[in-house]
Amino acid sequence: MQPDLAQLRRSPRELARWQKAKALLFGGQYASAVAAYRQLLRRYPAVPELWFELGNAAAGELDLAQANQAYQRAQELAPRNARLLLLIGQQYQGLRQLDQARSCFERAVAVDPELMDARISLAMWFEKERRLADAWNCVQECLAKSPGDDQARYFHAFLLHRMGRNAEAEAALRELVRHEVRYPYVRYASRYLLGVVLDQFGQFNEALRWLCEAKALVRQLTDTALLEREYDRASQRRRELLAGIKRDLLEKWRREPACEPALGQIAFLGGHPRSGTTLLEQILDAHPEVLAFDEPAALSQEVAASLVPHQGGGLTLAALDGLSPSRRKHLRQRYRASLLQEVAGKSEARVLLDKNPSATALLHLWLRVFPEVKVIVALRDPRDVVISCFFQNLMLNATNVNFLSLERTAKHYADLMDVWLWFRELGGFDWLETRYEDVVENLESEGRRVTEFLGLAWHPRQARYYETSRRKFLYAPTYHDVTQPVYRRAVGRWQQYAEALEPCQPRLAPYCRAFGYTL
Repeated sequence: MQPDLAQLRRSPRELARWQKAKALLFGGQYASAVAAYRQLLRRYPAVPELWFELGNAAAGELDLAQANQAYQRAQELAPRNARLLLLIGQQYQGLRQLDQARSCFERAVAVDPELMDARISLAMWFEKERRLADAWNCVQECLAKSPGDDQARYFHAFLLHRMGRNAEAEAALRELVRHEVRYPYVRYASRYLLGVVLDQFGQFNEALRWLCEAKALVRQLTDTALLEREYDRASQRRRELLAGIKRDLLEKWRREPACEPALGQIAFLGGHPRSGTTLLEQILDAHPEVLAFDEPAALSQEVAASLVPHQGGGLTLAALDGLSPSRRKHLRQRYRASLLQEVAGKSEARVLLDKNPSATALLHLWLRVFPEVKVIVALRDPRDVVISCFFQNLMLNATNVNFLSLERTAKHYADLMDVWLWFRELGGFDWLETRYEDVVENLESEGRRVTEFLGLAWHPRQARYYETSRRKFLYAPTYHDVTQPVYRRAVGRWQQYAEALEPCQPRLAPYCRAFGYTL
């Protein structure tokens, strides 16, 4: 009989080895973690938890074949463990392995129909795939089993909103916010969504009130002041680093010999979140010679994380400038491998487009590791950007904590766009600005201009980008919006909230001028 989990836990020595393997995994030392888990599995091959964690380590090492084998073995050993299936599904979701993720969620529901988390996860997945009828059926099954379940009631209201039944969504949400609910997420998310619904009804003052109440609840969940300080320190370190970058340094980086043969033109689509990046990405991705990636983690995980010293303190300009050709080649290869892990087969695209507005803060890394990169920056009226960001219900971290107040949202806008303005002033690389307002005014004219910047001719399919978008699984928060033909109702939206924005206007005014927006 093979040793099991209980036997492993009874051995202090083996338990210590397992804890060390976990520490390596959580510390991002994936190769060492893989070796540690392999050693444990030679002694305990029947423990599904070890196989699951080996899969996570292998995924971190970008060895998807080994990760898949490990996850499959975990499922074979524990085929009726719904919670483990749910965890594996979530890992596959993070790896953007869509079929495997869906399969795990479906099997978790089949194994344990009473596990509400599994049913809700499956319903959320169906909604992301725009299978609203399947998502609706999942939620109705949840409510039939447990009519008072907070998660099911919230997602029921969310689906009503998605289906355009906003009057019913409003009634369901008001009922939720009238009563104390168990889940903190539901408590604040229901207020966020109520604000969104009321905004669509033109009830702007009440919409803002519910948003502010939601954000106040979020602030009670963690030390947001600590997150803000963490963000401010990182922002200050970045400003100090960028101050040392001059035009001649960028030109030097560009003259350095290529690290490897070209494997398709790399293009970066950035700007500030909610500046129309997802819309433009979908227009470009509809081109048969473009392969667009929707907010991938490749640059942050494979380049930025590997360049930051483990002892902290941030990356120095000397270290960035001193990257050897072999190191740059390694970073480029890791980036490409991470980027292409969600693509089945070999890509023949001429352009690989990385759309990730947050990575605008890492423009110095783009220009050092990929000096040939073509940079597209999406612009939108800064006031519309700030209001739109304020309406987003995003996972809390050291960046998104800024969106808990209009003042901090405006600060984040300034911090991020200062990066772009600095590099725009320096020049010495291929870049193009495009305005959201121009895209919605004349999609083909502006889309053609951006497409030609990438060295491609406009393709008629791009004008019908939403037909392609409806067949894709999108990760951006605005995944629902870009499945519709272009609309103009978001232009000038800030004017409905002009009074609330008044304290932010002095900070935003220089950016309005810099990007050509009327004050």
